[in-house]
Amino acid sequence: MASPPKAPAADPIDARLVRRLADILTETGLSEIEVEHSGLKIRVAKTLTAAPMTYAAAPAPVAAPPAAPQAAVGVEPAVPARASGDEVKSPMVGSVYLQPEPGADPFVKVGDTVAAGQTLMIIEAMKTMNPIPAPKAGKIVAILVEDGQPVEFGEPLAVIG
Repeated sequence: MASPPKAPAADPIDARLVRRLADILTETGLSEIEVEHSGLKIRVAKTLTAAPMTYAAAPAPVAAPPAAPQAAVGVEPAVPARASGDEVKSPMVGSVYLQPEPGADPFVKVGDTVAAGQTLMIIEAMKTMNPIPAPKAGKIVAILVEDGQPVEFGEPLAVIG
């Protein structure tokens, strides 16, 4: 007799809600989301499939040390390009947009001169558009992300020289 009351207690979990939360994860680029309403708590998280690729790539650097002098020569030109400016890093997880709306001109392009505080791009997180301001005045040396790309906290977005 105690089993029938427990079966209806499992019914408050709405499969459509779980699917909608999963859709939100995909749309926003987030890796997990948690919702609590009327005592019911639902957490949906993505399993990242990139981990096996990371393990497959790990043996390659082991073979790289004998070729390190050649690799160092190839890396040196890339390092000064990054060192010639300050990286603007993502302050949050979300999706980055390079223009204020679809079809509009981008906020900035490589080669543009920007003022401190000028909006470089926006990051959408939880359906909120967050402007990313230039931390200093300077010239846009590189834009390191694509429009609509999901970004993680601390990920480099642009370089200002």
